[in-house]
Amino acid sequence: MGVLPARSTLGVLLFLVLLSEGHNRWVQAQHCVWRSECGMSTHVPGKKYNCNYTGPPIPLEPEGYDLLNELCPGFNYGDRSLCCDVQQLRTLKDSLQMLFQFLSRCPACFSNLMSLFCELTCSPKQSLFMNATEIHPDPDPKLVNKSNVEEVRYYIGQKFAGAMYNACKDVQAPSSNTKALSLLCGRDAKFCNATNWIGFMFDINNGQSPFPIDPIFSDVPVSGFTPMNNETYKCTQVLEDGSGPCSCQDCSGACGPKPVPPPIPPPWTIFGMDAMTVIMWISYMAFLLLFLGAVLVAWGYRRRRIMSEYGPILDSNNPLSLNGDNPNQANASCCEMLGERFENWLRLLFSSWGSFCVRRPLLVILGSMVLVAASSSGLVYMNITTDPVELWSSPNSQARQEKNYFDSHFGPFFRTAQLIITTPLNISSTYTPYIPGPDVSFGAVLNKELLHQVLDLQLHIEGLVASYDGENVTLEDICLAPLAPYNNNCTILSVLNYFQNSHKQLDRTVGDDFYVYADYHTHFLDCVSAPASLNDTTYLHDPCLGTYGGPVFPWLALGGYNGTNYNDATALVITFPINNFLNDAVKLGKALAWEKEFIRFMKSYNNSNLTVAFSAERSIEDEINRESAGDISTIVISYAIMFVYISLALGHIHSFRRLMVDSKISLGIAGILIVLTSVSSSLGIFSYAGVPLTLIVIEVIPFLVLAVGVDNIFIVVQTYQRDERLPQEELHHQIGRILGDVAPSMFLSSFSETVAFFLGALSNMPAVRTFSMFAGLAVFIDFLLQISCFVSLLGLDARRQERNRLDIFCCVKLPEGQEEKTDGFLFMFFKKFYAPFLLKEWVRPIVVAVFVGLLSFSIAVVNKVEIGLDQTLSMPDDSYVLHYFKNLSQYLHTGAPVYFVVEDGLDYSSLEGQNSVCGGVGCNNDSLVQQVYYASLISNYSTIAFTPSSWLDDYFDWVKPQSSCCRYYNNTGSFCNASVVNSSCVHCRPMTPSGKQRPVGDDFMHFLPMFLSDNPNIKCGKGGHAAYSTAVDLDPEHSRVGATYFMTYHTILKDSADFIDAMKMAQILANNITQTVGHKVFPYSVFYVFYEQYLTIAYDTALNLGASLAAIFVVTAVLLGFELWSALMVSITIAMILVNMFGVMWLWNISLNAVSLVNLVMCCGISVEFCSHIVRAFSISVKGNRVERAEEALAHMGSSVFSGITLTKFGGILVLAFSKSQIFQIFYFRMYLSIVLLGATHGLIFLPVLLSYLGPSVNKAKVLAANKRYVGTERERLLNY
Repeated sequence: MGVLPARSTLGVLLFLVLLSEGHNRWVQAQHCVWRSECGMSTHVPGKKYNCNYTGPPIPLEPEGYDLLNELCPGFNYGDRSLCCDVQQLRTLKDSLQMLFQFLSRCPACFSNLMSLFCELTCSPKQSLFMNATEIHPDPDPKLVNKSNVEEVRYYIGQKFAGAMYNACKDVQAPSSNTKALSLLCGRDAKFCNATNWIGFMFDINNGQSPFPIDPIFSDVPVSGFTPMNNETYKCTQVLEDGSGPCSCQDCSGACGPKPVPPPIPPPWTIFGMDAMTVIMWISYMAFLLLFLGAVLVAWGYRRRRIMSEYGPILDSNNPLSLNGDNPNQANASCCEMLGERFENWLRLLFSSWGSFCVRRPLLVILGSMVLVAASSSGLVYMNITTDPVELWSSPNSQARQEKNYFDSHFGPFFRTAQLIITTPLNISSTYTPYIPGPDVSFGAVLNKELLHQVLDLQLHIEGLVASYDGENVTLEDICLAPLAPYNNNCTILSVLNYFQNSHKQLDRTVGDDFYVYADYHTHFLDCVSAPASLNDTTYLHDPCLGTYGGPVFPWLALGGYNGTNYNDATALVITFPINNFLNDAVKLGKALAWEKEFIRFMKSYNNSNLTVAFSAERSIEDEINRESAGDISTIVISYAIMFVYISLALGHIHSFRRLMVDSKISLGIAGILIVLTSVSSSLGIFSYAGVPLTLIVIEVIPFLVLAVGVDNIFIVVQTYQRDERLPQEELHHQIGRILGDVAPSMFLSSFSETVAFFLGALSNMPAVRTFSMFAGLAVFIDFLLQISCFVSLLGLDARRQERNRLDIFCCVKLPEGQEEKTDGFLFMFFKKFYAPFLLKEWVRPIVVAVFVGLLSFSIAVVNKVEIGLDQTLSMPDDSYVLHYFKNLSQYLHTGAPVYFVVEDGLDYSSLEGQNSVCGGVGCNNDSLVQQVYYASLISNYSTIAFTPSSWLDDYFDWVKPQSSCCRYYNNTGSFCNASVVNSSCVHCRPMTPSGKQRPVGDDFMHFLPMFLSDNPNIKCGKGGHAAYSTAVDLDPEHSRVGATYFMTYHTILKDSADFIDAMKMAQILANNITQTVGHKVFPYSVFYVFYEQYLTIAYDTALNLGASLAAIFVVTAVLLGFELWSALMVSITIAMILVNMFGVMWLWNISLNAVSLVNLVMCCGISVEFCSHIVRAFSISVKGNRVERAEEALAHMGSSVFSGITLTKFGGILVLAFSKSQIFQIFYFRMYLSIVLLGATHGLIFLPVLLSYLGPSVNKAKVLAANKRYVGTERERLLNY
């Protein structure tokens, strides 16, 4: 029993000891580490140390209650006993302004961040997780017995740090299209994590922390300290104060499943091979079996019936010949009779007209000259368009209208002068940082000595002085200066702007006698990670912002690197944005003058250490003009060769003695002049009407009209040369009769081409439309001059020849002599050898098989012809722009800017209107910003590279009452910038629940102009002047918001297919946004206006060529006397030529674009010349069967077509192969050669064979009429011959 009291006493003592220890630990937990502020920091000027204080927490002064509730509402309870005073709370608010402005758009993120800093600054339990490691007496005599806390250790739970980072890692910085942590972590967001972010915020090198704070991360006690591990919010959670979850854009956890692009459709294949190839191969083999089978059956049938080998397949259908036994037994149909009457009417009309022209040559020639002179006089009003926008984009097209809308509301897209700099030197280096870490490789182009040389070049360009109307023009006069008039420095996107374009800054180092702590290497690495930093994290503490007040993003200023390893860059990109001027010719003239001086200087610049590719906004247009001027000599030689050939080939020389009598050099020259005057008349007439010319018109139409005109000239002249004058027939009657025979054929071809070209003018492409209009009129004027002026000249030349006067020297007369009239060699070759051979029974099937095979091949590859125009092809071979294009494709790491424009009319002052557009808390999940953000997540499919910059979201952050950004003078109401220290400056909105909400109604419009005029600074990084001054179109009274845009970038685009796909995807995205927002939204990028045509060019091509073929069919049917089958033969052959042109384009790598479409339209016209004359000669032939009629048509018309158009063009085309212009070599030489070869082979080989098989039956009415007209005359013998 005596032991028990002793044990009881021991237990009580033990309990008291434990209680005492617990009490002591509880007391220790309540004491502070600091309170109030003391002396000035030696690390960061303007900042103060906190005073060392280890006593218990002290109640906060009442004046700080509101501030405490704003910053640290978790401590706003009880008597508010804290380890901080009011001044410390004010300092905390000022220090966190930048963090607030960029992170408060995600409430959970900012709440967690404030928990970190509130516990550090004011927690009544500081001593649990904080330890003052350096405390020194304050040297200021005024602060007696005060000690400064100059370094602390802050124990932070890893769980807390990770949760805080996870809530913030996705938060966006709308103005810079990047994540906010890229601006707040001291490095790119990709390399930021929880520990290095907190470490950066506590580092004295960030310019905000007045003393070192050493964070220790652990979830278990360390050295007797319990890490701060407060509860955190996930970014998907609703806060206690009612703040909603973060938006999807700022919190990936708030998003649904990541959008998945639709799978790329697999290629269409059959048996593992291209489907079109397989289908056409099978179709071709089936055709061959059927066709050859039919040929053999017909051959056997004819053998049994003892028919002529020239009898047509399966249908003798022999018409009545002139020598028929009883021609009156033929019963002509009504359609045949109508056709014969129309044919007879045309013959009589042209015969009478031809006779008149020969009888009245002076009247006809002078009248023609007067009309031509009057028409050509319009050339004084000629206006040649070289503006690419006017050339390739229709004023009524969607892209053109959207461009005009953008230009009128936001100003035209700025011009640029750009350098891409590489080096031939192999001087790559490795940098070893002072702070232990991995070595960093640096590309040769980032060598400091080279950077100095590049800076010299950049500064020299900045100092260039051009002259315009006697006035000096410098870069500063025309450059883009977004912060003007407060900061007039030009925007220069260059890595040298990381060093403020200063040699001194580039050379700056910090170190001692043994080590270099920081130099240009460290500054560069810091700036490419945080280009908007006002103070780098190195020992240099230099800004990264450019002198113009904005960031230089590394993907815009560097090239040739992988991923984000900017230090491995192999190219420097320097861009000088220049203001563009919509309706100010003087300012635009100054910009053009400076660009011209820039180009002149760069052409003469030479540095063996640097390879510089350069371009200015005017470069492409300048080089196209230079190319056109340089190719004049090539064009002149080409036309000269054709002119010489025409002049010499027209003559039919019977003997050497009569060489100068029988030659027709003067008539050939006159014919050429008629062709040229028809072109000048067409140009003049349209110039009267104010229609501008294009280079395509000037370069292509003479070629086209020469092809059409020369063919007609050869037909008229050679028909006259082969004709025998009838007894008692005078010259004017003979030429009239000849014109009556051939003019309907000329009229058929010319009128078909004219109608086809005018239908081509319905195209939406200005280049195609203009060409078609000018070409159609030129061809028709040429026809009119040929049947009038040329016929008169032919009559005069015939009289000269009959009188034995010399050609050219017509005053000299040759003595009379007997000369036997003979047929020309080419005519005899076609009549005696070529036509009979081609139409042999065994040759014809081979021809059909070969041409159908070519057609099948071409059909199989039609869908494989590339669409677009490689911009390098528009440049001369020796152009400096080609070097620039090559480097642009090789080194550039970003695409063109793209703007999503919201048209005028959306109510931004309403919550509904705001939510449909913005991307922050409370915004719709399908808002504009959110949809563009979703698209950026699948950039490989959408071609959208980044989250869009959003003026609306930044405005909401800027206007919050907790921010120092939005203030005004309470005595004047005018805006007060955050950097101004003035007691009369008050916050725009009250610190009340309603004041913390988004501004709506009048509040929204009241502060928006202030936001758009505010320049960003260290106190407020959200000022909208630099980023958004042109993004919002306010009405003059600032009472409403008009049109606005939200900008992002496309991914890297290298060829036409990339550009076309990017535009297509942006339009699809904008259409989706339009539907969800309920308001018109469209995308705009500077290249859309040029590439829009390619979205519909396949349809436009089919429409243009289809309309032209339809027109040719209708005109041919009518002018052949309503012979539909003949018109169908012409149309089928021309269609085959066009399809085969696509086959050639695929084989020869010729893409489909406006230039090639013009050539295809021209091909359609020229093909009429190859086909229509043969078909008409066939239709009026009265031979016994189809084979004989085809042979006669080929013999009589084939030689004229071959000598007139084929040989003429062949010589001229070959010269184009030597052009320096790539566009001439590809789109003119290759396509023209293909047009002539395909046209000649189809017209002179395939078409006669097709007619021999499927040609129309002879018109019985025409046979009867011919019997009545010529029976018993010499003409009967000639016809049979």
